[in-house]
Amino acid sequence: MTYQSTLLRLLDERGYIHQLTDAGALDALAAKQVVPGYIGFDATAPSLHVGSLVQIMMLRRLQQAGHKPIVVMGGGTTKVGDPSGKDESRKMLTSADIAANIASIRTVFEKLLVFGDGPTDAVMVDNDEWLSKLGYVELLRDVGPHFTINRMLTFDSVKLRLDREQPLTFLEFNYMILQAYDFRELASRVSCRLQMGGSDQWGNIVNGIELARRMDGTEVFGLTTPLLTTADGAKMGKTAAGAVWLNEDALPAYDFWQYWRNADDRDVGRFLRLFTDLPLDEVVRLEALEGSEINAAKIALANAVTTLVRGEQVALAAQGTAQATFAGGGMGESLPVLDCPGGSIGIIDALVGLGFAASRGEAKRLIAGGGARIDGEAAGDDGQVIELAGAERRISAGKKKHGILRPA
Repeated sequence: MTYQSTLLRLLDERGYIHQLTDAGALDALAAKQVVPGYIGFDATAPSLHVGSLVQIMMLRRLQQAGHKPIVVMGGGTTKVGDPSGKDESRKMLTSADIAANIASIRTVFEKLLVFGDGPTDAVMVDNDEWLSKLGYVELLRDVGPHFTINRMLTFDSVKLRLDREQPLTFLEFNYMILQAYDFRELASRVSCRLQMGGSDQWGNIVNGIELARRMDGTEVFGLTTPLLTTADGAKMGKTAAGAVWLNEDALPAYDFWQYWRNADDRDVGRFLRLFTDLPLDEVVRLEALEGSEINAAKIALANAVTTLVRGEQVALAAQGTAQATFAGGGMGESLPVLDCPGGSIGIIDALVGLGFAASRGEAKRLIAGGGARIDGEAAGDDGQVIELAGAERRISAGKKKHGILRPA
């Protein structure tokens, strides 16, 4: 389909569109007026990870196209827990934990969106503001008749849990009702006309569209992105060492930069479109590079994403660290550091402590396979004790993970 609106052309050109309700009507609406659109984020941790970055970038594209982003923090829905893609219930958080998480998460959005009171300025709202005020009987009476158990059981978020014979609490079963109510409430409060999200949220989004139509006669729209995985099939934002967090205090800048620098060759073009503001003609040029030249595209990707999320100076420092580490064999300032009381540490403890191995067993296998090095030299055995003698030592796991052991 050839889109007329700047919004849908931009989203289409950069690869964000997977499913879209009534594309023609949304395209016409976006071509003639400002469309407020939202994405919801639950506050289960102090930081979102890279898996959420495509959603944040969609809100950025919405604003770039002249429309209004609404960031909905799930202060209310976090108390329930989204069962989508989960095999077990989430840990219950206190209201104070959730509030602290929201405050921490906001700092990333402030780097990527322009907040304010203008017609296209972003706003952040907390769905606890209206969900916690809902009376249970009121919810059953006003909202309950618009949902059938038959249909709710067909949604993947429910069906997959039941197929795996994993328990699904009544609390979680209500999540889709609350998310649908969010869309209806936002349409009423702030004239929100669009909900966006990942492909796993399609059923929840459609529920909200139908609820707004049935309760208020409001026409609203939904748009989802493709399921985002890396070329090797791994889930976006997950590594052997753990999640790739967006907040600086959750993941060192060098590790964040290096995640993008280590992207699979096959992912570079797609990631440049989704996660950077580089012009499309530059993206086409970079993704066409072959052989060792593709590394220039990966560095451009790492610099562009890190600049957006962490800042330009942070990106430049991370690149400088990489150059010092790989080219000169030195110790860049941004490498992860592990303090070693007593001036020595066992190699297994060092690998696990820096996050280069998820367990002692994994560290042993890394050493046995020759993948662990101290100052560029292969480690001896898994019983080796690294003596620092008052000086920093460099430890490496494979070719791409490097850290500093520092006497303390």
